[in-house]
Amino acid sequence: MSKRLFITGTGTDMGKTYVTGLILKKLHEQYENVAYYKAAMSGNDRRPDGSLISGDALHVKTVSGISQPLEEMCPYVYETAVSPHLASKIEGNPIELETVLRTFDQVCEHYDYVTAEGSGGILCPLRFDGQKLQLEDVIKARNLPCLIVADAGLGTINSVVLTVEYMNGRGIPVKGVIFNHYDETSLLHRDNRLMCEAMTGVKVVACVAAGAETLDMPLEELTALYE
Repeated sequence: MSKRLFITGTGTDMGKTYVTGLILKKLHEQYENVAYYKAAMSGNDRRPDGSLISGDALHVKTVSGISQPLEEMCPYVYETAVSPHLASKIEGNPIELETVLRTFDQVCEHYDYVTAEGSGGILCPLRFDGQKLQLEDVIKARNLPCLIVADAGLGTINSVVLTVEYMNGRGIPVKGVIFNHYDETSLLHRDNRLMCEAMTGVKVVACVAAGAETLDMPLEELTALYE
């Protein structure tokens, strides 16, 4: 039975994929059977043959050194750099929950640790046409524990508290927060960490400096986040 964790963010461009790459790198240093999964990726480039490259998956694979094939990592890949629900409308390939769950389960059958990454923030819609599909539908369908990635800078108190409050209200388990672009010498960053913990009751489990190549977090604390 695989151990699983879902990575979400307080918004777009918080560095979820960057931090996820560091998480998998740390896991892969100790465990061979480590995998990545993302239901939908937008804003991807094409190969010379016209096929789309799942860019986030490629980044995580390159940084972490995992051997998992790219083809296993993401069932829905779009070229248009917009929310998946809109990209799927534009490109005519709507996301089906059954497909997401089936491909996710297939990954879980073959790997010991599976790290799933969301698109954008927790409220990013995956589909909004005749059907409505949200990230939380995937999370709830597989009872996934969640980790939030947030920028350490100005405005993060509001975004972290709102994200945690929303997830708590929806019954989505939040295991912790990771601050990205963190500078220990910054009074603002240190205070943001203190305030986010005080106002949410959720621990900031790690802080990642800009350009960091490793995750400064004990392995046993990282693996404890997975269920």
